[in-house]
Amino acid sequence: MAKNQTLEEKRKHISSGGAEKYHAKNAEKGKMFVRERLQLLFDDDMNIEDAFFANNQDDKLPADGVVTGIGKINGEQVCVMANDSTVKAGSWGARTVEKIIRIQETAMKLHLPMLYLVDSAGARITDQVDMFPNRRGAGRIFHNQIKLSGRVPQVCLLFGPSAAGGAYIPAFCDIVVMVDGNASMYLGSPRMAEKVIGEKVSLEEMGGAKMHCSVSGCGDVLAKDEKEAILFARKYMSYFPANYRKAPAQKESIDPVTFEKSIEELIPENQNAPFDMYQLIDRIIDEDSFCEIKKKFAPELITGLSRIDGRVIGIIANQPRAKGGVLFPDSADKSAKFIQLCDAFNIPLLFLVDIPGFMIGTKVERAGIIRHGAKMLSAMSEATVPKISVIVRKAYGAGLYAMAGPAFEPDACIALPTAQIAVMGPEAAVNAVYANKIAELPEEERPAFIKEKHEEYKENIDIYRLASELVIDDIIQPDRLREELSIRYEAYQNKDVTFTERKHGVYPV
Repeated sequence: MAKNQTLEEKRKHISSGGAEKYHAKNAEKGKMFVRERLQLLFDDDMNIEDAFFANNQDDKLPADGVVTGIGKINGEQVCVMANDSTVKAGSWGARTVEKIIRIQETAMKLHLPMLYLVDSAGARITDQVDMFPNRRGAGRIFHNQIKLSGRVPQVCLLFGPSAAGGAYIPAFCDIVVMVDGNASMYLGSPRMAEKVIGEKVSLEEMGGAKMHCSVSGCGDVLAKDEKEAILFARKYMSYFPANYRKAPAQKESIDPVTFEKSIEELIPENQNAPFDMYQLIDRIIDEDSFCEIKKKFAPELITGLSRIDGRVIGIIANQPRAKGGVLFPDSADKSAKFIQLCDAFNIPLLFLVDIPGFMIGTKVERAGIIRHGAKMLSAMSEATVPKISVIVRKAYGAGLYAMAGPAFEPDACIALPTAQIAVMGPEAAVNAVYANKIAELPEEERPAFIKEKHEEYKENIDIYRLASELVIDDIIQPDRLREELSIRYEAYQNKDVTFTERKHGVYPV
């Protein structure tokens, strides 16, 4: 930077980022300049920018490739770090790392949410001694993220690459929004994979946005472009308090969308017939208030933030239209992370239950379904926010446990009139108990015998009998469900419990 420049000229040079050719290259890919992203993210201009003059002695490293500071989203202050990919592809030098560490420390001191706008090629190998192994090196960024986890919301918007060790920034965030076509994260690049293990693979296959949002589960939301990603972040932040000591803000209640079919008409009597759980959700939440997380990953389980009568509620719901709503290792992990997120920031939980149980078979046993399921149960059991489980249609086997069944101290377990709770469904139960007897009967007598045993079994698990035995707290007419939930969440809002006394659990990870 020329010594004879005025302060304003120096500021203009730094705020312009890297060379024009890099701006043009980004524009071809549909990528905004970092300061344009921040302008769209914040209500107004960034209030405070720290270390603006970092590395200003090097003309080619304005702000050392990262913008850090404080701005407002929905009227609330947040801290942010944002890579500038026009400066050495957003790579990290020693001062880049120090800037990121300092804004994290600011977030800790002020108890403010931390947002990471990531678009970085990773560490500058030429600077590795100064920024990689030392006590305030890159590792401290992840150490700080782990400290911040559960204290303040941490959001990652991934606009470009997040390579090698830098991939752990999104990994330690509460939510990762990836821009389709540009965002990627990987520990080893395709070129490295080919060199080291002989695998030829494309960047999209290795660590692209679609893959991570649908296969690995490392991505939570797939955005079509940068504007959609940023607007999602603004919406997402509206459901959260600034930190774990506060509760989410309650808004004015908005009636649900009106549909031709009532809830009662929506839910099939046949326990095995599929129906769309999204349609039930839309009938009980405030209009246009659903903010879904991990929609493309493990779709047999729905997770998302919503509002009921203006109050923020986290929803975990089985989806009968995807694999029958059976839980798999991925859906168990999806649930565990979402429950922990809501519990950390005082967001009550609603479990909408229509579950045949956990998947069985060699493939899922080898994939560790037992430990993944145990992880889900642990998260659900430990959550101390208000919890309500609604048996929409069926809760069979360990599925009842995973979805906040009565043994796990939900504040209420309520059911719709046609609901069933059992170790297994009537068909499976009759087959398990009477398989030999059925085989011995003449073929023409079998249907009548099976039907008789089905009816006996249904009487045994009748929802009114379970209510009589205090297994469930109430049976609700379907079209009263929203009203019932609203009343109960208001009653439970001052819940104050400690799960247990200990240092921490030993988790089945």
